[in-house]
Amino acid sequence: MTIVFECEYKGLRYAGLGLPAPGEPHTLYRVAEGQLRAAVIAGGTQAVAAAVTGEAGGGAETVSVHADDPELRYLPPLLPTATNNSLVNGFMGTHRSKFDRDPAPDEEFTPPNYYLKGFGSWLRMPDEPLVTPAAPVWLLEEPEVALVYVNDEDGNPHYAGYTFGNDLNDIGLHLRNKWAWTPYAKLCETSLTPWLFLDEPPRTVTGRVTVQRDGAAAWSGDFSCGADSLYHRVPDMAEHLFSYPLLRRPGLVNYLLLGADKASYHDGFRIEDGDRLVIDVTSHGVVLANPVRYGQAVAARS
Repeated sequence: MTIVFECEYKGLRYAGLGLPAPGEPHTLYRVAEGQLRAAVIAGGTQAVAAAVTGEAGGGAETVSVHADDPELRYLPPLLPTATNNSLVNGFMGTHRSKFDRDPAPDEEFTPPNYYLKGFGSWLRMPDEPLVTPAAPVWLLEEPEVALVYVNDEDGNPHYAGYTFGNDLNDIGLHLRNKWAWTPYAKLCETSLTPWLFLDEPPRTVTGRVTVQRDGAAAWSGDFSCGADSLYHRVPDMAEHLFSYPLLRRPGLVNYLLLGADKASYHDGFRIEDGDRLVIDVTSHGVVLANPVRYGQAVAARS
């Protein structure tokens, strides 16, 4: 399976292939803003790797960089930094663990609850803090598959691949008023891995979440978030979502979160300010870790 990523190094945009290994140099290829997105639209996922290396144009300028280089900054997959024409959104209550039965093979599709999270520029990368409201009621980490779509100039969505995210949210606030306060509950920062897996949405994704406090494990639990763990069919979910014209705006990059399994909240555990959330996606060999930071309450000024 091919994995690509984009990053900034010394103020310039680069892309890479595969997962960088700690302590070892990794080759980066110079790319232009939008180069990989254009490849998705023109040739699908198969064209992206060639766009990274610049095969069609005789090869791209390269640099060799260690993963811990302080001047290396990873980017969310295909993020349009020049325009910020990107959206983070997703579905809730999609996992089979949240239903009292399995779906029938030919069951009619009923769309799950949907939410808007924010702009793509709001996404955080591994090790960056996830900022929450100043006084959350009860925080919940949510390890999820994130599908990435790129709209062409005619507004047609093109599937690019998938990555993994943590949709941190205030489930305690959500439960106080499920019908009205969910948008507020979602106003916590979300993190993604920068790795874009150029393949169909995964059927099996398994891993383990660990909440670290003062350097030690305070809670841990297993999770699953692949298509086989979902009550809803992924193609049905995507088709329904893109039936809405506003989500087919030309050039829009759509980060679509597919929902999460039960997690620390369901064990009665409370995430606190300063905790570190470590999501080890063992099935895919990637780790997403972020510290939690309570934000400051600021009064609006007239």
